[in-house]
Amino acid sequence: MTRDEATQLVQEYLRAQGVHLSPGLNPKGLGGVSVGEAQLYFEHSEDTGELKCSALIYRFRDAPRPGVLEGFRAEQAAGTDAGGGTVDFESESKSLFLSRSYQTPPIDLVFASELSKLMAASLRWGSEVFERVASKVIPAK
Repeated sequence: MTRDEATQLVQEYLRAQGVHLSPGLNPKGLGGVSVGEAQLYFEHSEDTGELKCSALIYRFRDAPRPGVLEGFRAEQAAGTDAGGGTVDFESESKSLFLSRSYQTPPIDLVFASELSKLMAASLRWGSEVFERVASKVIPAK
């Protein structure tokens, strides 16, 4: 997908969310929006043509404790509903996401539906799944 196609796809999605003046993606191919309590980020790669859509689960203050990321990946492997996304940790921002990528522009309604599922799952992962993983990884006091 070209940068223009990705930008148009994101702009259409944002307009449907009531955000009418957004450029969609900035010149670096990045964008984002808050929808209710969910935070959604977009990143287009000029090299691969891929549009990555990431719904925030949790932003760490410091690097995650040993076993935390593995615990989230184990939840995914066990089949915990990830809204069509995969566990994705960005070390630069110390943020944990559920992410999915698109190589070609999907139909607007499909894109909106898939992002809605991704964001709903990220909110569950930020509460229920986070508590489950933390209880296994962080020793009780």
